Amino acid sequence: MATNQQLTELLALDLGLNIINRRPYAKEVFKWQDMDLLPHSSTDTLLCEIYEWNGRNWRTTNNNLIGYLFPGDQLSTIKNQLINVPKFPALIPDFEFNKDSMIEFGLSLPSLFNIGLNGDTKNAKDFSIKVNGVTKSRVTNIDSPGIEILRNYSEFTQNESKSYRKNIKFNFLSTSLFYAESVEIYLEKESGVNLDVSFQTQDVEVEAKVNTETKKHFVLKYTGNQAPFAAKFTKGKDFNIM
Repeated sequence: MATNQQLTELLALDLGLNIINRRPYAKEVFKWQDMDLLPHSSTDTLLCEIYEWNGRNWRTTNNNLIGYLFPGDQLSTIKNQLINVPKFPALIPDFEFNKDSMIEFGLSLPSLFNIGLNGDTKNAKDFSIKVNGVTKSRVTNIDSPGIEILRNYSEFTQNESKSYRKNIKFNFLSTSLFYAESVEIYLEKESGVNLDVSFQTQDVEVEAKVNTETKKHFVLKYTGNQAPFAAKFTKGKDFNIM
């Protein structure tokens, strides 16, 4: 399997960058892989969820494609298959959200990793979230439930054209989801600055490297059912992986 260094060199070559003595930044990885941050994330976020794009941000419709394609007796079976789609190494180097990208992405970013943030990121001397061990799940045309979804989707676009145009054609489907094996939080601030991080410990192993009033460095390793932090979106009318 390719090492972080090899993957970083490949990323740098493809994007025409010079990456020396640092991790790739999140924006670089996202551009390289054509992936986007999810607007929200929980352990029940599934492949084929339907999202809207307003020109600046993603927003879930709270619907999933399979709800339109399968009757009740089949729906639960397909849903369970989606839940259990295996995750494989994404062949993405470990990367970093630095302070600038934290400010750009906003308060929603830490919550994608089940991290609470109290205060304004701009008040930090340094703040980063390092993402390690990225895995990926996806729908394909050679495995279930992708085979069944695509077969029914083709019939749906023809037989339910009104619903297709209204709900799916111009929206986007999450065709890949990305997960982190662990993340590192690094926070440095001046004494007395109101800025802190918190996190739930359920299904999370926490290692405190440093935990003082001005510096914090935690490693969070996710041990249970993970929540994805990013996705690859495909427009409904282009959803054809046969």
